[in-house]
Amino acid sequence: MLTTEYLITSFIVVLMPGSGVIFTVSIGLIKGGKASIFAAIGCTVGIVPHLIASVFGLSAILHASALVFQVFKLIGVLYLLYLAWSLWRESESKEFYYQQKVDGNMRIALRAFLINILNPKLSIFFLAFLPQFVPVGVSSPLSYLLVMSAVFMVLTLFVFIGYGLLANHVRHYILESPKIMQGIQRVFAGLFVVLGAKLAAMER
Repeated sequence: MLTTEYLITSFIVVLMPGSGVIFTVSIGLIKGGKASIFAAIGCTVGIVPHLIASVFGLSAILHASALVFQVFKLIGVLYLLYLAWSLWRESESKEFYYQQKVDGNMRIALRAFLINILNPKLSIFFLAFLPQFVPVGVSSPLSYLLVMSAVFMVLTLFVFIGYGLLANHVRHYILESPKIMQGIQRVFAGLFVVLGAKLAAMER
């Protein structure tokens, strides 16, 4: 039986704005509710490898090896900067980013997945976070950690979908103004630059 403390803490952690939340909200504002659901799914799937690595202790390797950590971090920083560049470039194009393409939703899910899978902070976070809530004397710690991980994923999915649908609701009020939409795209491009800079400055 999971503790109330774990559920409340996990919910608060999921609510906190990070790169996944910002991406999902940006998609909800720019492309709409359906696309934001794909973004939420991609972000959720992107944390699965980190959770598995933490449960089985593999993320300790990332934490212990400076070289592995730095390489992983660099890839994540470059990807966030790529997203920023893409949003800025699309804001200057004649066709706005919210216009749907045939494979747009799958591309969005892949982008969301990459945002989380390339973030080394998540493995280290889960490695430190999950063991705190395993009760002393539990018969199967591994099974308990897996259940905790599954619950965290479900919370992430539903909270991110909520963020995306809320952004989609706001979208209807700004869709009529291309200038506002362009400005929003550029703001989110700037936010991804900031997130990339924060990740670059992160120490193990």
